[in-house]
Amino acid sequence: MPYGIGGFYFDPMYFVFLIPALLLAMYAQWRVQSAYARWSLVRNNRNMTGVDVARALLPNERMNDVSVEMVGGKLSDHYDPSSNVLRLSAEVAQQPTVASMAIAAHEIGHAEQDRDGYFLMKVRSGIVPLVNVGSQLGYLIFFGGLLAQIPAIAWIGVIMFSAGAVFALVTLPVELDASSRALRMLNDNKLIQSGEEYAAAKNMLSAAALTYVAGAAQAVLTVLYYVFVLLNATSRNRQRE
Repeated sequence: MPYGIGGFYFDPMYFVFLIPALLLAMYAQWRVQSAYARWSLVRNNRNMTGVDVARALLPNERMNDVSVEMVGGKLSDHYDPSSNVLRLSAEVAQQPTVASMAIAAHEIGHAEQDRDGYFLMKVRSGIVPLVNVGSQLGYLIFFGGLLAQIPAIAWIGVIMFSAGAVFALVTLPVELDASSRALRMLNDNKLIQSGEEYAAAKNMLSAAALTYVAGAAQAVLTVLYYVFVLLNATSRNRQRE
């Protein structure tokens, strides 16, 4: 049951649900930061920056319509399907490291998904409006229904903010597929020169993928917590009747 301290209330069950996901998220962030710190200091054998990798792979993989831009921030690299633009952070764009090669190739993997009409990428883009609306209104509707003791309204709130969990779950295979495509492209185009370099690039991408696993776990466990709260509240209300 919830406890109150100085007018503030917390539910111990929240921590039961969320602590595992938070610990995984912390570990995932440590892994990706450690991997980047390690492989951003190791030059790749071809001495290619992230921009060089993009210029080599995009034409070879029939993506001449994708342009490359440099953006601020650390690890802010992304592919924008709405404008066919590959945006690379300054370090990735300018440094000839294993990390730069792997990250640039991963984002090109997303561009290839867009080119191929990859189904899950379309699904992810399609549910973005639902995620935005659900994250803004879902919790308000949930707590409104809970306070009014109208479970049907609270369930509508749960369904609405569950879109965020669906988005996180769909994102996971999209990211794993982009990493798989990245390694294939680097290998097929002979940008990776050795088994050790392949393993290093894979290590970098695997560390990044773990952050999406953590994000999905956190999103799902958050939804399960609120389902637990609603079921408990509904059960208590029935016992009072």
